[in-house]
Order: sequence, then structure tokens, then C-alpha cells
Amino acid sequence: MPDQTLRLVLAQFNPLVGAIGENTRRIIDTVATAHREHAADLVVFPELCITGYPPEDLLLRPGLASQVQSALEAIIAGTEDTGVIVGYPDRQDAGLYNACAYIADGRLRNTYYKRNLPNYGVFDEARYFIAGDETCVININGLPAALSICEDIWSDRFVDRLQGVDAPMVINLNASPYHFGKLNERRDLLKRRVSETGKAIVYVNQVGGQDELVFDGGSMIIDDRGEFAYQAPQFEEGLFPVDISYRDNRLGFSSPAVAAPELSQEESIYRSLVLAVRDYVHKNGFNGVVIGLSGGVDSSLTLCIAADALGADQVEALLMPSRYTSAMSVEDAVSLADNLNVRFDTVSIEEPFSAFIRALAPLFEGLPEDVTEENIQARCRGILLMAVSNKTGRLVLTTGNKSEMAVGYATLYGDMAGGFAPLKDLSKTMVYRLCEWCNRQREVIPRRVIERPPSAELRAGQKDEDSLPPYDVLDPILERYIELDQSPQEIIEAGYDRDTVLMVTRMVDRNEYKRRQAAPGVKISKRAFGRDRRYPITSGYTER
Repeated sequence: MPDQTLRLVLAQFNPLVGAIGENTRRIIDTVATAHREHAADLVVFPELCITGYPPEDLLLRPGLASQVQSALEAIIAGTEDTGVIVGYPDRQDAGLYNACAYIADGRLRNTYYKRNLPNYGVFDEARYFIAGDETCVININGLPAALSICEDIWSDRFVDRLQGVDAPMVINLNASPYHFGKLNERRDLLKRRVSETGKAIVYVNQVGGQDELVFDGGSMIIDDRGEFAYQAPQFEEGLFPVDISYRDNRLGFSSPAVAAPELSQEESIYRSLVLAVRDYVHKNGFNGVVIGLSGGVDSSLTLCIAADALGADQVEALLMPSRYTSAMSVEDAVSLADNLNVRFDTVSIEEPFSAFIRALAPLFEGLPEDVTEENIQARCRGILLMAVSNKTGRLVLTTGNKSEMAVGYATLYGDMAGGFAPLKDLSKTMVYRLCEWCNRQREVIPRRVIERPPSAELRAGQKDEDSLPPYDVLDPILERYIELDQSPQEIIEAGYDRDTVLMVTRMVDRNEYKRRQAAPGVKISKRAFGRDRRYPITSGYTER
């Protein structure tokens, strides 16, 4: 292999799922920019970037294959000056493959088919694709490189498949969704694979929000000695050039860009939520968002996320006090909206709440007040928020967190009413941590919001702990039961109170029907509700 240098550009690309024509135009424009501004020899895009990931049952549409084929032909014709590796679904007589193409000098040089199809958690690739069975080595200006796609590299068979492959480098295309801690998991895996194979790995990842998933980028390179050579930023679309030198059968990597700094857990989670909200709103064509602002910690954090995601001018807050709303809550809500320069309006729910109570009085005669009256208040607020949404074209962001959704501490068609749930996979304790992180950047959330006991304020003197264990007790139990799949007995044996554990796990199980009707929300943990955790609504199963 002769001594050479080439300029590789990592393209952290944010596709719109299903927008094949738009994605293709952007791919071609991105390659032109990489050629013009970075003198790129090769531009590497993420997995399935022509369709976006995950395309789900769009892959079953009869017209998709012809659109993808036209897109691939357009990319080949539009990128004659620069090599390109691009991911796409490839329909062949045998079936549909998750593929990537190496394009150079205006020709399709090589095609690789993904060999390991993930079928767990949020992944359903076995539903759509058939697995490839061949290794693919491409030649980039004299440098051989093996191609792989995402899950291939997570399989232990990856090492066996590279035995005897004469290539010093692997290029791995990814659409790897974020959860906190995922970046370090990827880095540890890549270092292990380099140690096992002796081959450098170029890892390119998608970026952007797609329904419940958020892709964080964080593309990286581990050199053939297992050293960290470069990392692109998380949560940022862009082009990131890296120079590869190969002399005396050794690879060297250098970049004109500075490697991205490590993010704290709070910052990485916060930025994932901001990106997810921005893309969900913009990609679905909403004019902005409207949020019910209560003066509590959840709605305060949601407002901060929305303002950072969209800009204050695209965010509207609605204060909806009741007879039970404290003056403190109203003051804190107004203060936060002012601090963020977000427009707010106040509409009391007293009149509609009273009207409902009067209308229902004949039906409720002789029955004591209970949670019914509390839920009517929440549903009054849901009606007001949805009315504003309908009139303005703004999406309602719900403000419930994972702790509440887990145990059903939420009202169907009330505070659950809305189109997107930024905090849906965030425990209450993490909500507090993110509020503190926000205030360290700029003091915007009033201290009383963070420090006073949380309350739904749907009856006099109400506090969350009247109905739930303290969150510092509740959240670890929920994490063990939901994310770690521990049995109640295992949780009890870990030192938690038996009655509390059994109460909490029963609440989780019986509220699946509520969660199935909830707005989609951002996945930030290893196991979120929804596609990650699929339990039947109707079930007689009990844990023993």
C-alpha cells in the first residue's frame, strides 16, 4: 500500500424520514459543500440516510423502492468529484436489505448489506430486512476499508468476519439513538473491537429527532492502537473533516477541528430534549408550542426546553389558575415567563369548572367529592390548551414526567392532553437536577419552584406525597422495576420497604392503559415506555 493522505469528512446528517427527494437533494448539496469547503476525498453519511431512520412501515409501501432507486441514481450523477458512502434500503429479488453504497468517480463501486439486524428495544429490523452474508472491502484512493452498518459492530461475530480481511480500517454507518450513557458505551465497544481486530474504526452517526427517538451524532474515530483519535459534537448537524495518513502500513488521523468536549449527564440529556422538541415541531409543520404553565417544576423545565429549542417567539404559556392555585404558583409562573421573554396569558378555570359541577350535580347527588372533581379541573385545562392549539396551529407540549406516568399520577384528557411529551422518560428526581442545571447556566427558574413540595393543587393543601412515596424513594424503585426488569421480590431484597414496593409495582401494572393513550415523548433512558417496553393492557399476570 503506497504512502498517501486522504481527507475524510464525517457527515452528521439530520434526515426527514420518508422525504426521499428532499434528503437526496440535501445529500448532494452536502457532498458539494464538503468538496468545496473541505477538499473532501470521501464523505460518509449515516445508516439509511436516503429514507431517514427508522422508516418503519414506509418500507412496505409499494412505491418506495423506485423512489430510492431514483435517489441513488441522482446521488451517483451529482457527486462525480467526491467519493460518497451512503445508506439506503435496497430492494432485490431475495428481499429488502439495509444497505450502503460506495460511490466514486460517478459510479456505484460497491454495495454492502447489513449482516446483523437488531430486533429488540426500539428496533424492528427483522420485520423488514433480510440479512446480508458477505464482507465488503472498498478501495479509497488506494486505502482498503471494510464496510459495516450499526448493529454489525455490536455482534461478537464481527471479529470472526474480519479475520483475514486485508484492510486496516472499518467504516461503520449508524443510526444509533441516544440514551444517557450511550456515548461511553459506544466508545468502550469500539475500543474493544479495535483491540480484537487491530483495525481502526470510523464511526458515523445520524443526528436529529424522530418521534420518540433522538439521535445524538457524536461520530468518532478510534485508531488502530485503540486510542481515541477524534469525536464530532453531539446533537449538532454538520461536516467534520479528518485527515487520514497511511504510511508503512500504519494509519494516522488528524483533524483541523477540535474534538468535541465531554458533556455532563445533565447537559447531554437537556440538549437531547431540546433537539427532540425542535425537530418534532419543525418536521411536523407546527407554528410553535403552547404549554400550560402551573408554577411547578415540570412545566417550568418544559418551558425552558421549548424556549431553547424554538426561540421565545414560538412559545406561548397559558396560566390556568383554579380556586386551589396558590398566589405563589401564579407569581412564580409569571416570573419564569418574564425571565424567558415568553408570552403568557391567564385564563381562570373557575367558570368552566363550576359549570361542569352544576351540570353533573343531579348525577352526583348524595356522592362525596373525590378524585372526580380533581380530574374535571385537569380536563378543563386540557380543553383550553387544545383550543389554543387548534386556533393558532401551535402544538401542546404536555409536562408529565416518567415517575408520574409510571404510577398513573396523571389525568387522561386532562394534563395528558397534547401532542408531545418532552419529560415523558425523565424521572422526577432528574427533572429537579435539570432545573438546577438550567439555573447554573442562567438563573431563570424561581428558587421556590425547586424548593417547595410538589403539588398538583387540585384540592386544598394537596401534596404529591399524599398519594405517592417521596420521589427519592419512588424513583429508584421505578428504575429497578421498569428499566432493570427486577421483580418486586428482588427490589425488596435490595432493601426497599415491602409494602411500598408492592404498592408501586401494582400501580405501574394497572396504569398501562393510561400510558397507551399518552402523547409520544423523548426516549432518554435505556428503557422508555412505548416501543421500548411493550406490555399488554389486559393481563392477569402477577409477579411472584
